[in-house]
Amino acid sequence: MEACRTILESGLTALNLPHTPEQIEKLLAFIKLIAKWNKAYNLTAVRNNEDMARLHILDSLAIFPHIEGKRVIDIGTGAGLPGIPLAIFLPEVEFVLLDSNAKKTRFVQQVILELKLKNVSVIHSRAEDYQPELGFDIVTTRAFSSLPDMVTVTTHLLNPNGVILAMKGQIPEAELAEIQAKVTLIPIYVPEVEAERCLVRISK
Repeated sequence: MEACRTILESGLTALNLPHTPEQIEKLLAFIKLIAKWNKAYNLTAVRNNEDMARLHILDSLAIFPHIEGKRVIDIGTGAGLPGIPLAIFLPEVEFVLLDSNAKKTRFVQQVILELKLKNVSVIHSRAEDYQPELGFDIVTTRAFSSLPDMVTVTTHLLNPNGVILAMKGQIPEAELAEIQAKVTLIPIYVPEVEAERCLVRISK
């Protein structure tokens, strides 16, 4: 895991993200858990630990500067991305991680227990079926669905001033053309990752 440690430490420095040894240890423990459970649960197509550090952890933390407010819901969280890495770096923010796949929510629950994350809870549900008592400041998604579908199934989760932060690869021009809401495109830099990344910010 020393190669992963080096990738994470240099990547976080490149992202201007201050970090503690404890946070690095939690990220490394998270990678180990994904690798262990991946064999049985098929959590991610990425099998190499170093690639997980780049394509999952650093990719998730690249949106750190755009997380505002005190309540965040990660829709279609899968293996807990981007929710778990963000929660490690934002202990004062409440994170709800939602997925309709029971195997994946079981895995995320185990991560929360093993990493002792006090600010994270898991919901096993489809986004459109989940009715929270309180709205969220941010809905975040990573490879969840098309933008128009995402707006349709998640808008009810936001509070009146809430925003959707959709993590995408290349700019999805065709999807953007179908959205009526106010949209801001934010280029995202992920250290050691060549592929294009962007964040689509959609206001309610």
